[in-house]
Amino acid sequence: MHSWDWTSWAGGRRGRRWGPPHPPQPPAPPWFFDMFGEPPARAERGEVRLLILDALSDQGRHGYDVIQTIGERSGGSYRPSPGTVYPTLQMLEEMGHVRSVEEAGRKIYELTDEGKKELEAHRDEIDDTYERMRGRAPFEDFHELAHMLRRLMRGVRRGLRHGQLGPQKWREIEEILQDAMNRIEKVLERD
Repeated sequence: MHSWDWTSWAGGRRGRRWGPPHPPQPPAPPWFFDMFGEPPARAERGEVRLLILDALSDQGRHGYDVIQTIGERSGGSYRPSPGTVYPTLQMLEEMGHVRSVEEAGRKIYELTDEGKKELEAHRDEIDDTYERMRGRAPFEDFHELAHMLRRLMRGVRRGLRHGQLGPQKWREIEEILQDAMNRIEKVLERD
């Protein structure tokens, strides 16, 4: 197997390098999911369109309300970004599934008869999507946990960089982390 490093230039010449620019990245190691759980829920391609139709099923909403409604109905595990929702609303409007009306300077989207038919034709898919998402940790909680872990790693790196972590402090930190891991495991083992 050929390694892709600086010595792999074709013919030793400078210029275009043959082969892929970077070696393929391996998938996340199994311990990652043991440590962090499954990644936050995401909607598959085409599901966002259906989730938006569902969010508009009971009343007209503006884009931010659509995002909030999907977040609530998914149990907090999925909240689409504005960069996903607004272009999809525009596409649904062009397809004739929603219409927008201007109200107090904001666009309010509501289902058309065609949109209601589309929604009913895919009701089972929408229910399945929400069911799949509800079993996951809330998106915001996952990011808060990741933020805390990044903060911990930054603190340790800063201590190492400034020579503040001698053997005694290192052992104390290891004990604190071991205690925290034991407590977390007990929480996870509870029903």
